[in-house]
Amino acid sequence: MREQVIPQKVGNRSGMAAKRRAGAVAQRPLRRDRDGLGHRMRAMLGYVSFILKVTLAIVLGGLIFAGYRVASAASFFQIRKVVIQGDFRASATDVQTLVMREVAKTGVWRADLEEISTRLERLPWIRVAMVSRVLPDGIRVRLEERQPRAVVRTAAGRFLWVDDEAALLGEMLPADQMPAFFLRGWNEEPGDTARKENMERVKRFLELQREWSAAGLSERVSEVNVIDIRDVRAQLGGDDSRIEVRLGSQDFGKRLKDALSVLDAHRQTPRGQFISYVDLTQGRRAIVGFMSGAHAISDSADSASSPSESATRTGDTAARPERNNQRAAANPARQNNPEKKREAKPSRDGTNGRERPRRARPTQ
Repeated sequence: MREQVIPQKVGNRSGMAAKRRAGAVAQRPLRRDRDGLGHRMRAMLGYVSFILKVTLAIVLGGLIFAGYRVASAASFFQIRKVVIQGDFRASATDVQTLVMREVAKTGVWRADLEEISTRLERLPWIRVAMVSRVLPDGIRVRLEERQPRAVVRTAAGRFLWVDDEAALLGEMLPADQMPAFFLRGWNEEPGDTARKENMERVKRFLELQREWSAAGLSERVSEVNVIDIRDVRAQLGGDDSRIEVRLGSQDFGKRLKDALSVLDAHRQTPRGQFISYVDLTQGRRAIVGFMSGAHAISDSADSASSPSESATRTGDTAARPERNNQRAAANPARQNNPEKKREAKPSRDGTNGRERPRRARPTQ
């Protein structure tokens, strides 16, 4: 006998699925709306938080800046002392006055150290100025001074120290060591063009100083005129202070030595005291110039109008003056009376240059 199994009725599954789908469709829109509103709220809260943070940062920055301004302007940071180091030739009073004036406007904390340094380097003798703060109320200044290289004689007769960069440093003091000789021909106009020209003059001057010091000639020179560095002129010193030596643009040591030799040779002549210049710009040929009055005592071979000149080769400096002296000594009457006419030399026939008598014709 077969056993019959009766299946259990579960119902219409398709209908239940449809109900579930319908219920699910009805609930989903409500869930979506709630999630969108929450997202927007969270985004707004994030923006508000960011804005609050930025606002708080701005407020704090403003408070800090205001506090900095108040603190830096307070009497606690006002300048009270200036410490200066390296002031050997520079004026400490001028440095202190400038620093106090600049820092008093802002206080030590807000002082513009770079601007103060620039202003200090415009003062005489100061090459580099390093400025630093000494909180709360001090400023320290370390100076690097310029080195004097030459003394310039200005058109007004002042004697000023200058350095390699043609910067005027200050007056030469009585306690300063006297230089071998001075520099003339300085361009006193302001501007970069004049500054560059003066730097070339200082360079040429230092070359002359080294060369003449090595040759032992510096003591004979009083000053050097380098207004044109291609036409250097040396003014002699001592008893020869009236004499100028024109050297040209090269061989300064040799030419100065030759000029002094020519001068020493002419010193023994009657016109030696009237020499005004020795020109060696042409090399070996030396031209000696004389002042007014030299022609009054010159011999007939050398007399000329004032100023007079004579050319001498540097290898035979004393030859011509000695020959002239020998001629004058051999014929003093001729020297005393240069305008006296020469006497007629007797001719071979004894007529002394007169007309010969005519020979008589024989009579017939």
